[in-house]
Amino acid sequence: MSRRGKVTVVGAGFYGSTTAQRLAEYDVFETVVLTDIVEGKAEGLALDLNQSRPIEGFETTVVGATTTVDGGGYEPTAGSDVVVITAGLPRKPGMSRMDLLEVNAKIVRGVAEKIAEYSPEAVIVVVSNPLDEMTALTQLASAFPKNRVFGQAGVLDTARFTNNVATTLGVPVGSVQTLTLGSHGDTMVPVPSACFVDGKPLADVLDADKIEELVTRTRNGGAEVVALLKTGSAYYAPSAAAARMAKAVITDSGAIIPVCAWVDGEYGIDGVYLGVEAEIGSTGVKRIVERDLTDSELAGLKEAAEAVRAKQADIAAL
Repeated sequence: MSRRGKVTVVGAGFYGSTTAQRLAEYDVFETVVLTDIVEGKAEGLALDLNQSRPIEGFETTVVGATTTVDGGGYEPTAGSDVVVITAGLPRKPGMSRMDLLEVNAKIVRGVAEKIAEYSPEAVIVVVSNPLDEMTALTQLASAFPKNRVFGQAGVLDTARFTNNVATTLGVPVGSVQTLTLGSHGDTMVPVPSACFVDGKPLADVLDADKIEELVTRTRNGGAEVVALLKTGSAYYAPSAAAARMAKAVITDSGAIIPVCAWVDGEYGIDGVYLGVEAEIGSTGVKRIVERDLTDSELAGLKEAAEAVRAKQADIAAL
């Protein structure tokens, strides 16, 4: 198997470490770098992951690096092709994503500036919450072209929606196709016209009230996990989404997936990071993929755009 490139995962909590594990086990990168501000944590996890290589049969090398709050320790990340930012505090029960805005903005800004310094040609995948705002902040702080900074939202939300539909109907997840656009949160926009079960429109197999119930559960999917865990937040599904996005970049796959990307004219929406479908490759977002939406779906997407636009306008000073 041909391996190439380096991917850095910033933050070695459950989310970051699981993302690093998935990326290493893909066996498509030459090197996975995992960083954390807790001294020795990333190095210990890297050693553990490397020792799993003979069992799992992958050759990707995992490197751990301790960074400091003042920006030291980023040398091992130099020349990364892809950087996944998971750094920041996770939600606690009762917290909204927006409660994290100010504290995580400072962390993410510092990380983005260091990425720009050490890996000026990287593509950045943002997963820190609140997602839409942190994606916009990362682009501003790094000064990277907007196509090289995008966020993880729709991949995760769509997976949650698909799972909710499949478990409700008692069918394999592989027989269900769903799609969510808009923001990662309250203004998530389900796209019923793109949702099918065994090729049948979702509206033909579930009544409108049940679909709305599943949409609401999907919209609150992260909070549901947080409430059950009591401490920490979701990481298995989010890490799967982030790793798949990073893989699409390094393999230049051209996969069309829902992500938080810069929208500038598509769907009649200008100048905002928003959850849309995009073709992903070695340069990040190659193009936004517009699909035919119903009037209500398009109205929901435009409403989401205005909601996140107002929030993103506030992050420049953070």
